[in-house]
Amino acid sequence: MEALTDATVQTIRSAAKLLTGHRRRRFQAEVALQYCGGSARKAETTFGWGRDAVRTGLGELRTGIRCLDSSHLTGRKKTEELCPAIEDHARRLVEPHTQADPKFQTTLAFTRVTAQAVRQALQAQPQVQDCVPSRQTVGRMLNRLGYRLRRVQKARPEKKSPRPMPSSRTSGPVANGPHANPTR
Repeated sequence: MEALTDATVQTIRSAAKLLTGHRRRRFQAEVALQYCGGSARKAETTFGWGRDAVRTGLGELRTGIRCLDSSHLTGRKKTEELCPAIEDHARRLVEPHTQADPKFQTTLAFTRVTAQAVRQALQAQPQVQDCVPSRQTVGRMLNRLGYRLRRVQKARPEKKSPRPMPSSRTSGPVANGPHANPTR
């Protein structure tokens, strides 16, 4: 094992932090082979890495077979996956109150119903009352289903008179009116 200075150890640690997944494990395995004699324990004490990751990297380097990560399986599942019936109930509750985009710029449906109202109505349904999430999660679920929870705005009528322009004579203050400056 070669003697390492503190600066070299810090450089190797920062290089490992920049990598992820199998690239990090490969780098850690190569460093463990070069500086720690292939020992995952020495790499753990010297560099502060997890010895299981170093051991896996050494195995990958030795066999040439890369282990698959299960990072895509982590995290919380969506409410629709945990309770598929809640999606149908939410659609039935929101659909009578929806309206398409007045300008047809998006495919989203606007609704007047709030997420809190949908949540309360779902809690009243005996089939799904055990798996009703919070108000914020109901709002996110409705957004994923294609509904936008905002006030439905009817088409505004166009103004008949144009906006006054600063260069127009009629848009300035009246000279003889009550607000006229007498010192001019």
